[in-house]
Amino acid sequence: MSSSSVNNTIIEVAGVRKEYTLYRRPLDRLKHLLMPWKGYPSFHALSDISLSVDRGETIGLIGRNGAGKSTLLQILTGTLTPSAGSVKVNGRVAALLELGAGFEPEFSGRENVYLNATILGLKIHQVDERFDDIVAFSELEEFIDRPVKTYSSGMFMRLAFSVAAHVDADVLIIDEALSVGDALFTQKCMRFLRDFQKRGTILFVSHDLGAVTSLCSRAVWLDQGRIRSSGDAKRVCEEYLEITYEIRAKERTAGTAPSDEAVPDFDNNTLTVGDEVVLLDAPAPPTDPRPHRSTKATVSPFDPEQAGFGEGGGYIHDVRFVSPSGERRQRIAGGEEIVLEVEVGAERVISSAIVGFYIKDRTGQMLFGDNSVVGEVKPPPLRAGARATARFAFQMPLMAAGTYVVTAALAEGTLEEHTQLHWMHEAIAFDVHSTSLKHGLVGIPMHRISWRRET
Repeated sequence: MSSSSVNNTIIEVAGVRKEYTLYRRPLDRLKHLLMPWKGYPSFHALSDISLSVDRGETIGLIGRNGAGKSTLLQILTGTLTPSAGSVKVNGRVAALLELGAGFEPEFSGRENVYLNATILGLKIHQVDERFDDIVAFSELEEFIDRPVKTYSSGMFMRLAFSVAAHVDADVLIIDEALSVGDALFTQKCMRFLRDFQKRGTILFVSHDLGAVTSLCSRAVWLDQGRIRSSGDAKRVCEEYLEITYEIRAKERTAGTAPSDEAVPDFDNNTLTVGDEVVLLDAPAPPTDPRPHRSTKATVSPFDPEQAGFGEGGGYIHDVRFVSPSGERRQRIAGGEEIVLEVEVGAERVISSAIVGFYIKDRTGQMLFGDNSVVGEVKPPPLRAGARATARFAFQMPLMAAGTYVVTAALAEGTLEEHTQLHWMHEAIAFDVHSTSLKHGLVGIPMHRISWRRET
C-alpha cells in the first residue's frame, strides 16, 4: 500500500491477481516449501482486476457468493497481499468486513473500541475524546464493558460501524455488514452513509440491488474473479439480475421446458374471451379532498422493444394506465384511483401464470409493486396463442418530481419456484412535473385526519 495525494484518484487497482495454491494434505505445503519447482494446482480468486475510484464516489460491488468481492476488499484494506499487480490507496481506510473481523473476543467492548480505533489511525487521546460518541452511536452503553464474545451478530455490527464512523476515514468499505442487526439501527447507518457521501468515498458490497442502486453512482460486477461489467449502477444491476435469473432457471429446470401435456383439463378450467377472475376485491379508499395535495404526471406509450429478458414461451404485449372504467390514461394524478393493466400473451401453454410490476425511480430504486398471486386463488391456464390482462387497481401515491418507470414481468410457477418468461425493465415511463410532495420518496393520501383532546 502507498499513500499520496497526486490527483483526484483515491484508489487505483492495476492488474491485481490473487492466487491460492491447493494442497491435498498439510504435508504437501511443507514439500512445496522445500521443493518450490514441484507443481501443485492453484485457484485464482481474482484475475486481472483493474479499477480506479475517484474521491467522493460511491461504488457498489455485486456478484454471486465466491465471485471475489471480499477478497478484493481485503486486498484494498491490506489484510491480504495480491499475488500480482498493484494497489494504491490515497487516504485513511475504515473497513467493515466479515462479522467480528478485527475484534478480540476476550476483550470487552471498551477495549475493542480502543484497539480498533488505534489500528485505524487514531491516537489514544483522540479515542478518549470520541469514546462517548462512539458508544452512544452504537447504543451499547450497558454492554460496553462485557467481553465481545458474549455479543450477538447485531451487536458486533453496531460496535464495528460506530468505530468506523468516528475515525475520520477517507474511504469507508462495507462488506454486507448492514445485513445483520435491527431495522432502526440499519436506518441510522444509512443516514450516516448518505452524509458521509458528501465528504468521502464508499465501497459498498451487498446482495440487495435496491440498496446498491439507491446508494451508489457506479457498480462493479465481479464474476468468477473477473470484472464482468462496470458502469452506471442501474444498468449493471439490471444486467446482473438478468443473468442471475437465467442461471437459477437453468439450475432449477436442468434445461427442460414445461410441456403442453402438463396442463390440466382446459374445458373445465379456463376462461372464455371477456371473462374475468377477481383475485382481490377491497373497497376503494376515499380521495384526499385537499386541492394542494396532488401529483400530476404524463405517461409515455408502451414500447415493445424495450430491454428485457426471459426464458420465452410468453411475452408482455402491453402495459398501460387506465381509469377504473377502462379508458387508457396518458395523464395521471396522485391520490386518484388508477388501474395498471399488464397484458400478456402465451406462445405455448402456460399452466400457472404470475404477472407482477414494480414502480421505480430514475436510479432504479423500487418504490412499490405487487403481483397476481393472492392466497390460494389462481388464474386458469393460458392456451398457446391466448392473451390475458392482469389488472392492478390502487390509489396513486403522491410522488416527487422526476421520471419513474414501470417494470413488468410474466412468470410461470409459484412465488417460491418460478421461471421468468418475460421481464421488461422499463415497460413504460411517466414524468411527474407538478407535485405538492416536499419530503420523502412518496406521499400517502390521507383518508381521515382528526384532533382529539385527551385531558
